Formats: sequence, structure tokens, C-alpha cells
Amino acid sequence: MKLVLNLSLTLLALLALLSFIDKTFALTNYQINKICKKEKRVSNCVKILKDKRDNLQRGNLIEIQVIPYKR
Repeated sequence: MKLVLNLSLTLLALLALLSFIDKTFALTNYQINKICKKEKRVSNCVKILKDKRDNLQRGNLIEIQVIPYKR
């Protein structure tokens, strides 16, 4: 009974891990262009955001700027 319980929990944990693999929420090209449209140097902004997106998809750490909320 213990063996069946341990086996089923192990399989459940393995399934949960496999379901989260290769899911990154990176920006699309359209979203990058929409964000950079407001910047002074559009091409530089696009290049930086695409580099960050590629690093995120490869699994590397990226630096995200946090803007404080003002009331």
C-alpha cells in the first residue's frame, strides 16, 4: 500500500514539473514595438528588449526596472 502511494505521488510530482517546462511569458515583437514607440531612440530600445527576451527564454537572469507607484 505504501509503495503504491509513494509511486502515485512521485508520478504526480513528475507530471507537475513537466507541465511547467518551457513556459516563459516573454514579450512579442508587436508588444516590443508598441512599448518602444514612445522612446527617443526606437531602434536601441527594440534591440535591448529583444536581447532581454532572448535571455529570458534561454533561462538566464535578467534585470527588470521597478517603477514605484505614485498616487
